[in-house]
Amino acid sequence: MKPRTLHVKVGEDPQTALKQFASTLTALEQGKTPRPYFGLGFENVGQLFAVFTPRRWELLAVLRQSGPVSVAELARRLSRDYKNVYNDVAQLIEWQVIEKNSKGKVFAPYSEISVDVRLPCQNAA
Repeated sequence: MKPRTLHVKVGEDPQTALKQFASTLTALEQGKTPRPYFGLGFENVGQLFAVFTPRRWELLAVLRQSGPVSVAELARRLSRDYKNVYNDVAQLIEWQVIEKNSKGKVFAPYSEISVDVRLPCQNAA
């Protein structure tokens, strides 16, 4: 599998995302293969932390170390309740942070996750 980076951005100007999209569209219209871009955007840090909880970061770390595993095996490795791990896996699949293979095992498809947090501008006093 080719290395893939997930770009997680908080507080990014929507125009930046539109420029990325326009660049991809232009490449496709010219018959070129655009460079793949995998990204998630959040308006604020609270939204980021609702998706990427500390337990989910730990889950991702275990998946990166172990490779594809069943949810039951993942719960065992994390020493956590199956139902809670199952719910975390479902959320991360919904956000396309992890994937499930044809054998039903879950895995982390990204070699790197880059998190960029931009704090809101503050007016000078």
